[in-house]
This record gives sequence, C-alpha cells and structure tokens, in this order.
Amino acid sequence: MTTEVFDFRSDTVTQPTAAMRAAMANAPVGDDVYGDDPSVNRLEALAAEMLGFDAALFTSSGTQANLLALMGHCERGDEYICGQHSHNYKYEGGGAAVLGSIQPQPLENLSDGTLDLQSIINAIKPDDHHFARTRLISLENTIGGQVLPQQYLADAQQLAFNNRLKIHLDGARLANAAVANNCDMADIAQYFDSVSVCLSKGLAAPVGSLLLGDEALIAKARRWRKVLGGGMRQAGILAAAGELALTTQVSRLAQDHDNAKYLAEQLLSIDELTIDMAKVETNMVFAGINGALNSQMLVTHLREQGVIISGGNSLRFVLHKDISRLGVDKLVSGIKSFLSC
Repeated sequence: MTTEVFDFRSDTVTQPTAAMRAAMANAPVGDDVYGDDPSVNRLEALAAEMLGFDAALFTSSGTQANLLALMGHCERGDEYICGQHSHNYKYEGGGAAVLGSIQPQPLENLSDGTLDLQSIINAIKPDDHHFARTRLISLENTIGGQVLPQQYLADAQQLAFNNRLKIHLDGARLANAAVANNCDMADIAQYFDSVSVCLSKGLAAPVGSLLLGDEALIAKARRWRKVLGGGMRQAGILAAAGELALTTQVSRLAQDHDNAKYLAEQLLSIDELTIDMAKVETNMVFAGINGALNSQMLVTHLREQGVIISGGNSLRFVLHKDISRLGVDKLVSGIKSFLSC
C-alpha cells in the first residue's frame, strides 16, 4: 500500500487531472512552428479573449514567456525597472542581461509587494547617451502570495503612460490574484501592455505558459521564441491540457486559499514559528523561525512521514490542488511531533 505524499514546496508540483491526460492523448495536432497546430491555436485564441488582448503565444515556461516580453519591449542597451524580489530578475538566471543585453534596474519591494511609485520615477534614466534607456516597468502579481491592489495597478499604468514606458506583468499566479479579488483575470490584465500567465502551477497543466500582448509584440516574441529554441512542433498535446487549465481550474483555486488560511491558523499555536496572518492572501504561508529550530532536520522528519517541505531561514508552504485538508493536518501534526522530540 502506497502512502500518500503531500508536497508543500510549490504549486509547480501539481499533477495534471485525469481530464487533462485524456485531452492530451486525443488532441488534434500539427506543426506549431508553421502555425498549423489547431490545439495551440485554439488555446492562444481562448487566452487572448479571456484576458482582453489582441494575441497570445504559447511558450514552454514562465521564464521563457517573461524573457520574450522583455526582449519584445526592449532592445540591446535598454533597461527595465523591477523589484528586488521579482522572479524575472532574481530567479530566472539573469536571462534578460545574458540573452537580451537588457539591463535590470531593481528596486526594493515594499512590504505588500509593490514598488514605490516615486522610486520608479526616480529610477527612470535621462535621455542621455551615458545611460541605459529605460523602456519598461515589470511588476509581479501575486508576489510572495500577496495580491497587488487594483488602484496601485491603475496608478502604475498611468505612471508608465506619462513617462512613455511600457508595463509588463509577470502573472505567474494571476489566476490566484483574480480569485482572491473576486474578479476576472482580464480585470487585472487591463493595466498592462503584456502579461505572462503560468499554466503549470496551481492551474495544474504539466507544461507551459502564455504571453499576451498586441499583435506586434506577439509577432516579435514569436520570432525570439524560435531564436531561443522554443519553437515546438506538435505542441497541441501540451496545449490541450493548458486549455483545461484555463477553463476548469481557475475557480478551484479558492480551495487552496481556504486551506492556506486554515494552515496559517493552525501554525499560530506553535511558539517556534511566527505567522503574519495579514500576508496570507492566496495559496502561500510564510513562517518565520524562532529559537533553535533546525529546519533541515524538520525537513527530514516530515519527509519520513510523507510530507515534503523546503528548509531555510524561514519556511514557505504552498497550497495546491493535490494538498487536501488532511494533508494540512498531517503537516501541522508532523511539525508538532518534531518539536516534542
């Protein structure tokens, strides 16, 4: 008998649904580089309509979608402004600089994940050949599980427009933000010139992200996708799962948010951990470590009980469709049993 394992490391570990597996097996396919894959074309058209853009491009990953956006908006020697904790600055291998010759200008994220608007204005370079040319603002929603306020997005869009900049959203968990705000993804995407959306995190598709923008940007991104080795052939096998991610998995994210709040409430009773309930907005719970708790020993203890987490100076627990309330209870009881040893 196999013991059920609950993996809290990330929502990237989600398994595709049975319906996704069936759709992948039966997807009509063609050569996507020629534009002949009907399943890819349908996914791109669906996403563009859902989010209110002219066009969309199916990519292999969120990292690729973000890089294509940066390379689509910026040229060699240009600059984009982002947060110190932005995924496309901190966690994507420096791709903008390495492959796009685009300089990042990171700013400190405020406690709610936003960037101070005046700091953005101060970071915009003068029109002078001594400086990289500021071309783009890049925001992330959600960031650290927190949702950027709608009014902030509107203000950031106005700032970009007033300074002749484009504005991009790393929407890796855009669906989580929309569910938390009780709105459509298009209500958030409307403030941006381009948006990336990950299908393989909480939405449970096995592979893939989307980049959305106007026709000119997507045409440019399609070319760069090919240059970067991202031109896929019978990609409809993957796109079929992506379509179900958008049409069947978005509203379900509310369960993950409820489980995250439940987990945070249970962890409040553990003196060795510090929880800020105000920051538990979507599917992530962050726990500070008090005292001498050895996180790596905790990782080993929990794994022996069928619970997987990542260790570190603080702990991050990510809820997703494969984590039930039973899994949350098992995590909490495992932490308590470790501390009682």
